[in-house]
Amino acid sequence: MMKVKAAAVQISPVLYSRQGTVEKVVKKIRELGQQGVQFATFPETIIPYYPYFSYVLAPFALAKEQLRLMEESVTVPSAETRAIGEAAKEANMVVSIGVNERDGGSIYNTQLLFDADGTLIQRRRKITPTYHERMIWGQGDGSGLRAVDSAVGRIGQLACWEHYLPLARYALIADGEQIHSAMYPGSFAGPLFAEQTEINVRQHALESGSFVVCATAWLNADQQAQIMKDTGCAIGPISGGNFTAIVSPDGSIMDGPIQAGEGEIIADLDFAQIDARKRLMDARGHYSRPELLSLLIDRTPTSPIHEWTEHPKSEAMCAAVDEERTVAVL
Repeated sequence: MMKVKAAAVQISPVLYSRQGTVEKVVKKIRELGQQGVQFATFPETIIPYYPYFSYVLAPFALAKEQLRLMEESVTVPSAETRAIGEAAKEANMVVSIGVNERDGGSIYNTQLLFDADGTLIQRRRKITPTYHERMIWGQGDGSGLRAVDSAVGRIGQLACWEHYLPLARYALIADGEQIHSAMYPGSFAGPLFAEQTEINVRQHALESGSFVVCATAWLNADQQAQIMKDTGCAIGPISGGNFTAIVSPDGSIMDGPIQAGEGEIIADLDFAQIDARKRLMDARGHYSRPELLSLLIDRTPTSPIHEWTEHPKSEAMCAAVDEERTVAVL
């Protein structure tokens, strides 16, 4: 049975800076690699930062902050993704990380998964941005609702309130995920948000029989003050809500949570615990009833262009061809 040394990373962005945040993430990957970590989860859209402004500003007041976020967002591929991939390769580590991804004039909440050789093996977008986020991010598609083989096993990824979608979670359960990477914003919406996150990830661990590695971001006092200055908001909406932890397949918290400050939870994931849990309840196997309940997924990647290469013949053309064939027969 495999054992994997995993880390859930609670880290602050370098606020308003793509380059600064990438450099900080790369440094952290190298540090974790020196500790023998084989898999790491970083927070939701940590690069360059979560759009806290969208939660506290009225829609008509978003333009300045939204354009700043767009300017600092990540394109895929780019120098930034190559830097993260190279760091993952150097550390021999599988890395799951959230970014604001720019594609043309749109931004998406995207999760990137780098294998231990630095290869980008999954780029998935949050399928439905939550509430205020819909003013900022476009929608993802079903192509990323799958688990992916990596150097440390089958990895599934979901962002924040996607964990409230039972069918999205079941798509990964049915695909045999062994490690689930859960990302949330952190420093957001107060203590209740942290409690809800704990319920989310512990329940998913129980249902999936997988390890859940959950990471949230942290805003320090200076960053909170800067956001308050830039948006005029109170501190409440941009504080609390942190729950960085690792959960075992039986739903118990292996270590953590971190609820304040930067840091990481590191734990050894013994895959024998997956079998021990699934012996009792395997949601994709002996405990399922696919003849009664099943899931239909459209995993077709979306595209702004659909080319039609085969054109049906017009009725007039078909009639002319039929007439020509008749004459030939006679």
